[in-house]
Amino acid sequence: MIYVLLGTNLGDREWNLDRARALLAEELKSDLICSDIIETESIGFEGPAFLNQVVAFQCSVSPEGLLDICQRIEKEIGRPEHDAEYDAEGRRIYRDRIIDIDILKFDDLEMNTPRLTIPHPQVVGRPFVTELLNTL
Repeated sequence: MIYVLLGTNLGDREWNLDRARALLAEELKSDLICSDIIETESIGFEGPAFLNQVVAFQCSVSPEGLLDICQRIEKEIGRPEHDAEYDAEGRRIYRDRIIDIDILKFDDLEMNTPRLTIPHPQVVGRPFVTELLNTL
């Protein structure tokens, strides 16, 4: 099973999640199992609250192929292309976003490449992610 986290704190947050789910299902040709949606405070920066949801599915896409799909969907919904940013001390810099799609888990796969780390290193340990996973 593959688990992906959706998050949004800009614009019509519910529409952003709805659109991301619809595009994922269409691109993957797969039914999605959806967690509850919860609202969380911004982590690592001052900003509007996020709506977050985990979706789970099975499909035959590769991890890199899934990353490409997620980034294409983010762009279609309105998120500009981006790379991770870090401050002088090496801490990740976070910003508001119309949509964020993170690959949490991909079956039992563990990988760490310059482009993709699975399980996702920054969100797996956050309590709200566990809370959402428990609603599936």
